[in-house]
Amino acid sequence: MGNQLTDRQFWTNYWESKPDLAIQINKDYLFHQQLEEIVKTNKVQTAIELGGFPGYYSIFLHKYLGVRTTLFDYFIHPDILKKVLNKNGLDESEITVIENDVFQYHPEQKYDLVLSCGLIEHFKDTKDIIERHLEFLKPGGTLFITLPNFRSINGWVQKTFDRDNYDKHYIECMDTEYLAGILKELGLESIKSSYYGRYSVWLENKDQKSGITKAFIKSIWFIGKVATTLIPFESKLLSPYIVLEAKK
Repeated sequence: MGNQLTDRQFWTNYWESKPDLAIQINKDYLFHQQLEEIVKTNKVQTAIELGGFPGYYSIFLHKYLGVRTTLFDYFIHPDILKKVLNKNGLDESEITVIENDVFQYHPEQKYDLVLSCGLIEHFKDTKDIIERHLEFLKPGGTLFITLPNFRSINGWVQKTFDRDNYDKHYIECMDTEYLAGILKELGLESIKSSYYGRYSVWLENKDQKSGITKAFIKSIWFIGKVATTLIPFESKLLSPYIVLEAKK
């Protein structure tokens, strides 16, 4: 377990510190275009979201694309999950929930789509954590992974103003060519590995920061938005995310 950069107590504290988790998931939720294309092109009927609590993508896929979804995480907070589901007009019977350790669990079924959004960067052995995803994936199924790009301006913001959070991420994995190489080593096909989003910066628990810090972050955000009108494409320096897609 030394591979992990976080533990159960970290996630308990993290989620319990968030006052506004019960949000409405809309049709245009982040990465909706990619997920809609995957589901329609591959006729996806089942999906599992690894490390997905509080289940936003499980909800999106089920609610808007009719996919039978499973939420898998090492930590599930039942009260928070219930509030999120209720906010989105769902009850607890509509999303299957598995609370377990991905390093110990042996899946009873395979899925058409295996996705994780913000999971793999919390482990030092990137190839190993991606390989764990494949244990859940049907032959011919689709793997979809997203992670933050902290080798960007946003990463500098994290490192400067929230070093504790920054250190919970394995920065070395945040490179599209490196990640594409791992997918190839694992025998995957139709590999896509790219930066996503022209620009964004954020801080966890921003409300706890000083007024000066918040003003400075806002100014960086504004300057970046202006810059991306001059550089209207995704890039390693400015893009806030990395997106991976491949087929088994």
